[in-house]
Amino acid sequence: MLPTFLTDGGPVIWLILIAAAIALVVFIERVLYCHRSQINSAEFLNGVRNVLKRDNVVEAISICDATPGPVARLVKTAILNRDRGRDRVREAVEEAGLAEVPQLEERLNLLATIAQLAPLLGLLGTVLGFIRMFMQLQAEGLYAHISSLSTGIWQALICAAAGIAVAIPVHAGYNYLVSRINKIVLDMERAAGEIVNIVTENGGPKSP
Repeated sequence: MLPTFLTDGGPVIWLILIAAAIALVVFIERVLYCHRSQINSAEFLNGVRNVLKRDNVVEAISICDATPGPVARLVKTAILNRDRGRDRVREAVEEAGLAEVPQLEERLNLLATIAQLAPLLGLLGTVLGFIRMFMQLQAEGLYAHISSLSTGIWQALICAAAGIAVAIPVHAGYNYLVSRINKIVLDMERAAGEIVNIVTENGGPKSP
């Protein structure tokens, strides 16, 4: 059945399938990236706090290096700037956070674009299918047989269905990733506020 759809769908069906394949690859890569980026920030910060209470800065940095994700990198930034005053620590953490967000959102625009283009490609295939049918009808006139017209109708229906079928899961996947990223950003904001307090409470000079 699939080979028939590919044959009868015309050239546009291949564009829709290529777009679907790209969206699938991007979605899987982003899901894995988000999975690696999301950690138990409360447990991680408790571990860092306990190490810093013993004034073991090297071990705290080692913990950050061994922990994946943006939260660990924000915490490391705060530790490295701990002696520069509370305000400077906060600024450094905010700057690091601004650098992390684009990495989390990387290629999300591509998913959104595919979700928007897939139905349009389906519509294009539909229009081309009907053009093909009417050209056949014009060529054969009243003697046109239904079998010769069905090719254009099949192309129109297949492309329309394929475009919608691709757009729905891609749009759902995009919203899922946005939700995951928002949770990670929220963890980053909470961790940023807490690590500023931790490092400035453990020996770092505070600005007046």
